[in-house]
Amino acid sequence: MTTEDIRKALSNVQEPDLGKDLITLNMVKDIVVDGDVVSFTVVLTTPACPMKDMIRSACENAVKLLVNKQAQVAVNFTANTSSNRKDNGQVLAGVKNIIAVVSGKGGVGKSTIATNLALALSKGGASVGLMDADIYGPSAHIMFGIRGERPLMKENGEKGLIVPIEKYGIKVMSIGLLIDEKQAVVWRGPMVSSAIRQFVSDVDWGELDYLVIDMPPGTGDIHLTIVQSVPVTGVIVVTTPQTVALADAKKGIAMFGQAQLKVPVIGLVENMSYFVPAELPDNRYYIFGKDGGRHLADEFDIPFLGQIPLVQSIREGGDSGVPIMAGTDTVTQQAFIDFAGKAARGIAMRNANMAPTVIQEVAV
Repeated sequence: MTTEDIRKALSNVQEPDLGKDLITLNMVKDIVVDGDVVSFTVVLTTPACPMKDMIRSACENAVKLLVNKQAQVAVNFTANTSSNRKDNGQVLAGVKNIIAVVSGKGGVGKSTIATNLALALSKGGASVGLMDADIYGPSAHIMFGIRGERPLMKENGEKGLIVPIEKYGIKVMSIGLLIDEKQAVVWRGPMVSSAIRQFVSDVDWGELDYLVIDMPPGTGDIHLTIVQSVPVTGVIVVTTPQTVALADAKKGIAMFGQAQLKVPVIGLVENMSYFVPAELPDNRYYIFGKDGGRHLADEFDIPFLGQIPLVQSIREGGDSGVPIMAGTDTVTQQAFIDFAGKAARGIAMRNANMAPTVIQEVAV
């Protein structure tokens, strides 16, 4: 066996999402051949790639079928998270992907989804930050168990930068870390937009694979401010199965589908999809209706990213400051891991197949 033999064999292995072979995509590195033993590294487009086992099996089969059936194949993985930004790099220069988590209405668990998405991506090996852009109803400081803490400042030339608080490996920034919790934020739109811009320009986010932005519900000022301030890679829409939530989710999807925004929808996730009693683990009760989110995704021809069950431990984790992805409930964690994997795939496909990410000029 030679290195060139291995390269030729691996040129027959397709990357499942990008539709090209691993050699053309320059995803194979460090090929080492020693007798019947061959090892190499596959560079994935995201650490959270759920297709590792499929790619590993395809690589092993290609070498054994096309080069040497006695070969002992060791496939290693690393990741270089893809990005497709085309802006001046003046804002969030070290952030590869900016993902806005949105919902048409409140109460669908958007903050829970954003928090555990960030943690699931981090668990897969990515560097992740979470910006709580819900100025009127911040919750990240509660869900991460950092209530009462205050971020530090650091000097950056003549300008001071806020250092986000790091918890569970996630860099977190929220208005809830800057004001008294008993104090209401009674601000007009321009003041809220100004605060959001400060979260972008005056916070030291550093180098991140993903910055998850927990957006407020609805379709308003903050959404426009975000897309006018940062190059948003795409949005993830959160809904619950019932008709009222679906009707509002349509508005969220429609907002980002407008010609003047041009922000891709990575997909839709359905929260509180079904209830499973602890004493009857094989039973599912569809309290809010069944498959409403899946049908909505089909209607708008956007990817369906998964269903998150209605589980008491998810609520308890958010309230106690230990989100489900930071806890020990591995059964429920799996739903978020699957969702995050599909989201990461969608982001990689968006970067490979769509126009570069830019800051939007919104004429409204």
